[in-house]
Amino acid sequence: MTVSNKQALNVSDEAMCPHRLVLEHVTSRWGVLVLIQLMDRPHRFSELRRAIGRVSEKMLTQTLQTLERDGLVHRDAKPVIPPRVDYSLTDLGREAAEQVRGLAEWTSRRMGAVQEAREVYDARKRGSEQG
Repeated sequence: MTVSNKQALNVSDEAMCPHRLVLEHVTSRWGVLVLIQLMDRPHRFSELRRAIGRVSEKMLTQTLQTLERDGLVHRDAKPVIPPRVDYSLTDLGREAAEQVRGLAEWTSRRMGAVQEAREVYDARKRGSEQG
């Protein structure tokens, strides 16, 4: 599929189901971490990247642009030398961040139960493959 076809498909997907697309942006691997990290205070790009960890410059840039386009993140470029750009949450972004933070906290609280379920599943799967 060519880039122009992908872009046309993305526009079509967005027109058909815009809330699903926003949900994907908010709950993406990096979207969740960006939103949660920006809850405390604005961050410069490099400090946001360090705080999140293991995210490439390209992925963080794309995630920030997507969240900015959705109205969740505000990009404040200050006209100084060297250039300074700060990222912060908009009111809409803060609302979304509070929701995903709740999910992240639940995940942290319930990780033991998830791990148990995985072990039971894996044992059952190994048993069915042997028998």
